[in-house]
Amino acid sequence: MAVTIAVCAGVMTFFVLLFDDTAAEIRDVFEMAGIAESYISIIFKTLAICCITHITAELCRDSGEGAIASAAELWGRGAVLVLGLPVFRAFLKLIEKLI
Repeated sequence: MAVTIAVCAGVMTFFVLLFDDTAAEIRDVFEMAGIAESYISIIFKTLAICCITHITAELCRDSGEGAIASAAELWGRGAVLVLGLPVFRAFLKLIEKLI
């Protein structure tokens, strides 16, 4: 059990260190495209919620807890929906300007 936790911690640390440079490059590309910093933050948070939700649901399914996996996916979808409301509001304002 302790070995598994140590391996998971090592993999997560490696992933964070590897993704740090990639995230900075993606952030630079978004900024060059003229996308606001607040929207970039929302995109990264949404990506994190999706990854965590997927991993959680798969772990629950592997444990034989299908109902909990479905609940985790539902809560993940709800979190993404709430997090995306400012983007949707900005989209509606853009549509309003065009009309």
